[in-house]
Amino acid sequence: LEPVRFFYKDEVRAIGKDLGLPDGFVQKQVFPGPGYAVRIRGEVTPERLSKIKIADKIVLEELEKAGLIDKVYMSFPIMTGAESVAVKGDGRFFGEVIALRIIESNDVMTAAWSRIPYDILQKISSRIVNEVPNISRVVYDITTNPPATMEWE
Repeated sequence: LEPVRFFYKDEVRAIGKDLGLPDGFVQKQVFPGPGYAVRIRGEVTPERLSKIKIADKIVLEELEKAGLIDKVYMSFPIMTGAESVAVKGDGRFFGEVIALRIIESNDVMTAAWSRIPYDILQKISSRIVNEVPNISRVVYDITTNPPATMEWE
């Protein structure tokens, strides 16, 4: 039984709020049905799946610490499949590039990129390149929806 299946997410959230459900439950970020695989461009391997989970946890932790988690509609990293050169210690290496997509939406049909303060973006980036193995850089997706979609896939 799916009593709210014909409603949009913003309408379901309004109903939940009217019912007095806790904000942590009502404002929970949406997660794609196919899971993390949608956010991994190219081959989905256990190693890449582990990396995106770590990066996702970092993004959510930093937005929560900054008091921004309720401001955004969705926030997530994307394993782009692209590689770029980076320096760790005394050597250079090629590592994968992670893109961040953090968006705000009032109607779930359109979205704008979230203007997260630079210091918060820097913390997220720094933590990802230092805590997620073989990640060379982090880029920020500032594309609105439309023309882009919420997810990359």
